[in-house]
Amino acid sequence: MIATFHRLAILGLCLVLGACNAPRGAGFQSEVLAAHNTTKGPNGEPVYDFSVFPVTRASLPVLNAWPVNKTRSYAWINHTEQPASLMIAPGDMLSITIFDAEENSLLTGPGQRVVNLQSVPVGSDGRIFLPFVGNMKVSGMAPDTARQRIQDTLINTVPSAQVLLNVEPGRGNTANLVSGVRAPGVYPLPDRNVSLLSLLSLGGGVDAGLSNPQVRLFRGNRTYGISLDRLFDEPALDTTIQGGDRVLIEADERYFLSLGATTTESLHPFPKEKVSALDAMSIVGGLSDARANPQGILILREYPASALRPGAEPTSAGPPQDRVVFTIDLTRADGLFSAGNFMIQPGDLVYATESPLGASASVLSIFGAALVTGQRLGL
Repeated sequence: MIATFHRLAILGLCLVLGACNAPRGAGFQSEVLAAHNTTKGPNGEPVYDFSVFPVTRASLPVLNAWPVNKTRSYAWINHTEQPASLMIAPGDMLSITIFDAEENSLLTGPGQRVVNLQSVPVGSDGRIFLPFVGNMKVSGMAPDTARQRIQDTLINTVPSAQVLLNVEPGRGNTANLVSGVRAPGVYPLPDRNVSLLSLLSLGGGVDAGLSNPQVRLFRGNRTYGISLDRLFDEPALDTTIQGGDRVLIEADERYFLSLGATTTESLHPFPKEKVSALDAMSIVGGLSDARANPQGILILREYPASALRPGAEPTSAGPPQDRVVFTIDLTRADGLFSAGNFMIQPGDLVYATESPLGASASVLSIFGAALVTGQRLGL
């Protein structure tokens, strides 16, 4: 009987030792954070190679005031109300109809009362050529103003002349939807008050497959950028399109990572402009119920040297070190609320540590397996 017990105990001990040394999918919180005090200063004090801060209601005002790690940032142009008329520009094509009631008109032949001048180009100098008038500047004028100017000029030669004018926009009065919409192409601007969202609607709207679409507006040598969500939320930012503008829509290039005892270990694009730590937990599919330690959620972040404010106590001016670990306890209401107000930044690593209870459960299951094995062997 004693020999049987010894055999069973040795078998169980071997299995337990194997379980303790078995690889885990994530480290314990104590293991991950243990490296921050491995070196000593000149007076024997610990020198930290990264800082650790809990995310709580008390710490949020300081932590949220630290500089934001951004990808490339762009300026933007607010909406400016413009007259609801086209402005003739070089490259436009004009169709001019002249009505003349004179019997012996210089413009019309016998029995004719109408002259149609089709596809009259506006030159690079903004001028057009008219018979018996010569070169005449029309660029920078609204179509009705140009019509009246042509009519007034013709009266000196054709006293009864009346003029109709239509404009076919050229490159100077068109905008190019380059990509990210259902129907890319060059679109004429019917007037000077076409907004960006109106132009996107002409292109069939934004591709549904883009994650957190970002607008890029190229005007001359300048590039402007904004998220589509902000355009929807703030109508004053729906900028007015100008002739020659080029617009493309692209997916948000920002991302964060998830590793450890999360449901998914992957790279995750930002699905919206602001992503909180609580949002991030949902995006990664939550925690592994059997493995994760909900008290040990870590967010690892690196700051540029320009953001650092070395000091003994953290201030709102910036972090004391370039490497910072933020800890979140999801078992407390304060931790849950605080996680919802703590924003993830591009390049952050969301790391769920392993729960010690998971290892204990493994040990218990192994003991059970050892007992079953012993019974089968007749021990």
